[in-house]
Amino acid sequence: MAIADELGYFRDHEVHAASLLLWSEGIAGLPDPVERLEEPALVRRMCGIGADLQLTRLLQALVTAALAAGTEPGEGAAGMAEILRLACGLVEPGRARTTPAEVHRMPVAHLPAILRPASDAPDWGKAGYRAYDAELERVLRGEGPGAVRPCV
Repeated sequence: MAIADELGYFRDHEVHAASLLLWSEGIAGLPDPVERLEEPALVRRMCGIGADLQLTRLLQALVTAALAAGTEPGEGAAGMAEILRLACGLVEPGRARTTPAEVHRMPVAHLPAILRPASDAPDWGKAGYRAYDAELERVLRGEGPGAVRPCV
């Protein structure tokens, strides 16, 4: 905690545009000239991309933790949806820029490495990710039990 405090995580501190470029994994690209990194539109874009990446990783970590704990999708999905709702509210308080349903769709880019047939992920892990995906979709749509079934 002392290191986090020293780095400024628990108090107001200056954030340089170059840090935002790294936080957003350079997805917006490096502008030419590099001084354009300070432009408000590009800063907003990098902040949005970085937030989306963090929300996506949060969801993947929640599913992974639930699978490791042996929590059934019917048990864990509602809690995950609530955590996502709260996290989305922290991203841009008062403005629903990103919704839990959008966060649920974002990890699709990461899932082929886990779910493709040649993946070295264990079958129980593949089945678990598919089951959580279907249950989260059901919960986020506000549908009743059993409305969406995963292909296992």
